[in-house]
Amino acid sequence: MREYHGIPASPGIAIHRAFNHNADAVSIPHYSISELDVESEWERYTLATARAAEEIRSIKSSLDTTHTDQHQLLDAQLLMLHDPEMGAQIKGRLPQALLNVEWVLTEYIENMVGILEASGDEYLAERSMDILDVSRRITNQLLFREKQSLREIHDEVILVSPNLLPSETIQLDPHKVRGIALDAGGRTSHTAILARSFGIPAVLGLRGICRKIKPGEIILIDGDTGTVIVSPDHKTLLRYEKKLKSREESQKRIDGLRDLPAESTDGHSLSLLANIEIPGEVNLALRVNASGVGLFRSEFLFMDPDLQPDEERQYLAYKEVLEAMGGRPVTIRTLDVGGDKLLPTMDEGDELNPLLGWRAIRFCLEEEELFRTQLRALLRASVHGELRVMFPLISNISELEDALALLEDERKQLKSEGYSIADSMPVGIMIEVPSAALIADSLATKVDFFSVGTNDLIQYTMAVDRGNEKIAPLYQPYHPALWKLVKMAADAAHRAGIPIGVCGEVAGDPALAVLLLAMGVQELSMGAFSIPAVKRIIRSVSAVEAQGILDEVMGMACAEDAEERLHNWLGERL
Repeated sequence: MREYHGIPASPGIAIHRAFNHNADAVSIPHYSISELDVESEWERYTLATARAAEEIRSIKSSLDTTHTDQHQLLDAQLLMLHDPEMGAQIKGRLPQALLNVEWVLTEYIENMVGILEASGDEYLAERSMDILDVSRRITNQLLFREKQSLREIHDEVILVSPNLLPSETIQLDPHKVRGIALDAGGRTSHTAILARSFGIPAVLGLRGICRKIKPGEIILIDGDTGTVIVSPDHKTLLRYEKKLKSREESQKRIDGLRDLPAESTDGHSLSLLANIEIPGEVNLALRVNASGVGLFRSEFLFMDPDLQPDEERQYLAYKEVLEAMGGRPVTIRTLDVGGDKLLPTMDEGDELNPLLGWRAIRFCLEEEELFRTQLRALLRASVHGELRVMFPLISNISELEDALALLEDERKQLKSEGYSIADSMPVGIMIEVPSAALIADSLATKVDFFSVGTNDLIQYTMAVDRGNEKIAPLYQPYHPALWKLVKMAADAAHRAGIPIGVCGEVAGDPALAVLLLAMGVQELSMGAFSIPAVKRIIRSVSAVEAQGILDEVMGMACAEDAEERLHNWLGERL
């Protein structure tokens, strides 16, 4: 038995034999050409590009029209195929290198991928997969090579591969491919997003897993924990088969709650919303019947160096999400970069303490033109649904007032230009630094809602860099200090008569949702897959009981005691 650990990219458990898909094992011809051959090589390239585009259109036409995320992926690949910059680079390099066009294309793509992977930005590194996907299509057409189709998998298997291109993931039959284990990739890659949309458990970032697994070996995938076990022993199989059976039974019970409200036994309701990062994830939210989108992390629109989001592109992305949600509320957080999320134009290492530095609303107020462009796009999109705008990392009144003033400026400007804007667009802030919780009464007089961002609030309350493995145990969501700050913000919101929600990872923890119920929080926003489990817990307890355990937790001094007491309390009731 061998055990490996990677990135949990799509939840679930699967136990099947390995199907090894070595998509990278391709041979690229390398030979010299004469100057007389340059024109014909370029013609080969343009014809191959046209055939690759036709191949993509054919795949697109075979897809269900409801799979909007897959259609969007293929549309993006069509744009890449016709990227004038790539074409110009290939055409310009041919007479200089005097090499066959397959090799020139390969060198260009390797250079591009190297730049993206060396950027230090996870999102950009994962976008290299899309570039490789497009280039491989062109190369296959140049060589008239048939690509191995994953549609031809007829048995239930765990797919093992160095990487899996998005266009290959689209071809997967989730009834046959029951799990995915990849050397590369992360949670924000298109492959991970598509795996989640298909409901296929996936563990990515396993680094060399392909060389360690033989075709046909029994593999156990745990997409909840990021664990892959090869040739599990009898004891492990029994343990996981029991876990899988329990999970399936629990899922059946939870699925029966899909259309029921998240309401406590004594009639207190919560709205359970989804966090999304790209428009394509709306389908996940709708699948679990989320009450809306509680956090759309708009910064992911800004991370692609080839597709910088001008006003029109942002407007169309926001419009797409609003229309897809069909009138359910959508809360879009304005650009939150800096710290551990850098734009392609930002230099890494300029700040000694980036998580305490030029980020989120601080960055936006300095980069005013960029911020105004986003505000215009949001205001224009407001007519297409129930849009709510949220400013991140507000730490004092002046930041909020400056942001509100810019928003009002752009509202007036758009009206003068003849644009239609919603009469009402609620504006709120994230409570994610202790200073905001401490002055919540003052902040509440200037906004329409609060949303507590617990990921950062824990980080700043505990003085813990949540990305630092050495001090990871100090990042404590159960710490009573955190809950005193959350309650402070909740009480201020109640006094001001404005709603308050929670959109950090805490919201998706079923046990901690009990404490939020007791505080009178109206909305919880989380990863879509967490919604059913949280709903089950909310429907199993009363708000009065929850208030009792909240009082106990608030009176404790350490996270370990609070966590143990809360879980024991839940265990007694469930």
